[in-house]
Amino acid sequence: MKAYILQVVVIDHDGLGFERIAEVISETRYPNHCISPEVVGVEERDIGEWGDSHPLNQGGTDTLAWLRQNSG
Repeated sequence: MKAYILQVVVIDHDGLGFERIAEVISETRYPNHCISPEVVGVEERDIGEWGDSHPLNQGGTDTLAWLRQNSG
């Protein structure tokens, strides 16, 4: 068995906040227990107003680079 450390960007459309998002990811039961993620770190960014033309809603955007350059 292997373990993987992942960095994931979650766009919080429902305003859950980072603690609830971490709970949802950690508590979700996946089919056949194929994975059992545990959120061990969270970094929060303000991405501004969401819309169809938002850069993070575009397929070609380098998400991590955009977050580092454009969020406060």
